Amino acid sequence: MTAAHAHIADLGAYVSASPSSFHAAHAGGARLAAAGFTQLGEHQEWEAGPGRYFVIRDGALIAWIVPSGATELTGFHILGAHTDSPSFKLKPKPTIGRHGWLQAGVEIYGGPLLNSWLDRELALAGRLVTHDGAEHLVATGPLLRFPQLAIHLDRGVNDGLKLDKQQHMNPVWGMGDPAQADLLALLAVAADLEAEDIGGFDVVIADTQESRVFGADGEFFASGRLDNLSSVHAGLTAITAAAKHGSADSPIAVLAAFDHEEVGSASRSGASGPFLEDVLHRISAGLGAGAEARRRALASSFCVSADAGHAVHPNYAERHDPANHPVLGGGPLLKINANQRYTTDAPGAAYWARLCRDAGAPYQEFVSNNVMPCGSTIGPLTATRLGIRTVDVGVPLLSMHSARELCGVEDPYQLRRVAERFFTTV
Repeated sequence: MTAAHAHIADLGAYVSASPSSFHAAHAGGARLAAAGFTQLGEHQEWEAGPGRYFVIRDGALIAWIVPSGATELTGFHILGAHTDSPSFKLKPKPTIGRHGWLQAGVEIYGGPLLNSWLDRELALAGRLVTHDGAEHLVATGPLLRFPQLAIHLDRGVNDGLKLDKQQHMNPVWGMGDPAQADLLALLAVAADLEAEDIGGFDVVIADTQESRVFGADGEFFASGRLDNLSSVHAGLTAITAAAKHGSADSPIAVLAAFDHEEVGSASRSGASGPFLEDVLHRISAGLGAGAEARRRALASSFCVSADAGHAVHPNYAERHDPANHPVLGGGPLLKINANQRYTTDAPGAAYWARLCRDAGAPYQEFVSNNVMPCGSTIGPLTATRLGIRTVDVGVPLLSMHSARELCGVEDPYQLRRVAERFFTTV
């Protein structure tokens, strides 16, 4: 097995353990703890000085390494990513149905490719909060399905499928009378709770199909939630490696995996919130930095915003920029946009090129077709909030925002290699 295939197998295991952002944060925390990182609580006084630490806030995770030679002026090297993916979220009264069917009332989360979720066996996953304030992770086995209408009842479906988000996107999960059924009770059983103990819930739908390597030479990887667990996983594996290979003079390595990027990041655990700034402030304070030293440290810091990007689609090449056609297996993307939807500028591009060169990793440039505006990332938010120079990168995908996305086996591994280099060198 090649190093890239070993990495992709581990990515598949991480995706399987992370059907929701809350699971992704806790699964990441478990990996960090096993690598010798200490979990800190936001309410407690934090240890000062060198060490390896992480903190979890809802569905977000921040981990960092303070090297033994760190001073109040040591800069931060931050890899930013996000734990959430487009999906469907349970509504407050989730048990609905008609005509003998039991269905789940769901709200669209982010911008999923709706048709990709049809005719799949799906699970529910997230967190339940009991009346005493305790949080309980929950994940069911295969439970739901969005059944597509048969072609006999929609003869024009192959000329264009139109799905109404309210009428058509309510998955079935059983047969019976919704007045006599309770979907929350099933979740309570899965979490070893009583239904009446549940005071609140944040629960999403997740695909249950396992990740898979395929292709003529085993070069492709299909999985759910590659946008953006491919980057979170690359950051986790890189920072745990950096803990072993970093030097006393390394920068302060930081992995910031935010929640809610797919819905705008405006939350306490999103990139527009204060989470990262709070953590960096407390790290600096532990090194004795005042306001002046903290600003100087931030001025010498750098952020790599790692989020998935688009590979050229062979059947829709006209939707891409005619001169920039990144491919699967060609290395991670350097994402560029004149309107600063991505934060990459000339100094950032040069720095990324040097990192890739020193790591021995290929990379590709991505820019959108002028009539196909690109999405955005956490990069502009982090740059705006903290003033840190930021570059946008990511693994190239096909089928982005599908229930099952596609990447090349080599690309996540190459991103991980560059991320480790980023964490350990000034």
